[in-house]
Amino acid sequence: MNVGPLVFRVHAIKRMFQRRISEDDVRHVLETGETIEAYPDDTPYPSQLILGWSNVRPLHVVAAENVETMETVVITAYEPDLEEWEPGFKGRKRR
Repeated sequence: MNVGPLVFRVHAIKRMFQRRISEDDVRHVLETGETIEAYPDDTPYPSQLILGWSNVRPLHVVAAENVETMETVVITAYEPDLEEWEPGFKGRKRR
């Protein structure tokens, strides 16, 4: 993902505060992480789920690129749960 200036949705700000995830954590994940799921049909912009690490803490960030404004829109961020994700946090567990 090409990381431009970050724009945080209200939902992202609330969740980041609750989960103690900083703006620096999110930027680091976006700049160094790996896209593990793509959502090309999301609106108003296609988005993606990115896995990255803040020190030893795994983080998932859902973000979209607004190519018109060259901004990166942060939709949410969370620490993946091993009850829902395979070890390595790249794939969802089948139920």
